[in-house]
Amino acid sequence: MAYLLCQGWGNNPDAFKGVLEKARSLSATGHDQYLDSEVQDALIDELLGFQHWHYVLPTTPAMVVLDTRTRRWRSEMNLKQPSGLLDWEALSELQQELLDHPSAIIVSPAPVFGVKLIETVQRVFSWCGYPLLVDAENWMAHRGAAQVILNIFRHSRTPGNYVVLSGDVHYSFVYEVLIRHRKAGPRIWQITSSGIKNEFPPSLLEWFDRLNRWLYSPRSPLNWLTKRRRMRIVPHIPEHAEAGERLWNSAGIGQVFFNEKGQPQDIFQHNSNGAPKTRMVAPEHSD
Repeated sequence: MAYLLCQGWGNNPDAFKGVLEKARSLSATGHDQYLDSEVQDALIDELLGFQHWHYVLPTTPAMVVLDTRTRRWRSEMNLKQPSGLLDWEALSELQQELLDHPSAIIVSPAPVFGVKLIETVQRVFSWCGYPLLVDAENWMAHRGAAQVILNIFRHSRTPGNYVVLSGDVHYSFVYEVLIRHRKAGPRIWQITSSGIKNEFPPSLLEWFDRLNRWLYSPRSPLNWLTKRRRMRIVPHIPEHAEAGERLWNSAGIGQVFFNEKGQPQDIFQHNSNGAPKTRMVAPEHSD
């Protein structure tokens, strides 16, 4: 209810007319300093089944903001396994929103293309029955959701340029993703910004970064064991990296500038510790 009143209805006012009226009705019962419990329960029941928290901004390029919290795809094999961040119906609606756009910005709280080694660690903990211990909420953790989102990117009528804006993890990185299956595209940029306050343990992230470069280099056979084996992923390098790091461990806010084609032209991480902003630089030559 707090999200409805303080943020949700402002994102997409037309979708909330009915539930806002019921919220007003609940407020009207408080003349004796007590809210009517039956009216409150009815409102909560409606909010639990409400399916319009996502929204689309009519910008150029179009911006699609996903609701990956309330429309999840439960694991059919084992309910203890991680859910897909969007169910099949929500993913079908996403594809319809993207059809025939030359470019699009997708706001996904969790990165669609994350760090392979970290996702592998999350998968191991999930197999052992402890997905919440490592916050195993990533797109590739659920086979169905992963396959459908990748098929959307491959669809011939969906955009040729995608920019996926994400957060959720406590570090920053930029990947440029090329899907070999589709001729002349699409080109996808996964841009992930750390939280304003939280950071990953520095030593642990340094080792994850280093091992990820060793184990999942472009020529590594381990790439064939992932759902992204038909893709080419080119990491951008943080401008202030000291030893070739791909992951930037500094709380702050990301900023992206776009060109006329809807492609990212400049990508920065503004560091909350007062350090100069960090530019994410595309490598001049990559394998």
